[in-house]
Amino acid sequence: MPKQKTNSSAKKRFKVTGTGKIMFQKPFKRHILTKKSKTRKRHLGKDGAVHSTNMDFVKRMLRLK
Repeated sequence: MPKQKTNSSAKKRFKVTGTGKIMFQKPFKRHILTKKSKTRKRHLGKDGAVHSTNMDFVKRMLRLK
């Protein structure tokens, strides 16, 4: 049997923590930062966790399920 391939775009975007949570970088912090508030930019710098409703889909792309 051939091996299953991991989705290339998913492996670049998601990281699995030691506790099993899947984290991702929040969007909208690359450019056009002058109109965004300091608070908003600070919150965008932190990683986001994948919501439970999308967890099965992301795990399937990462071949964790």
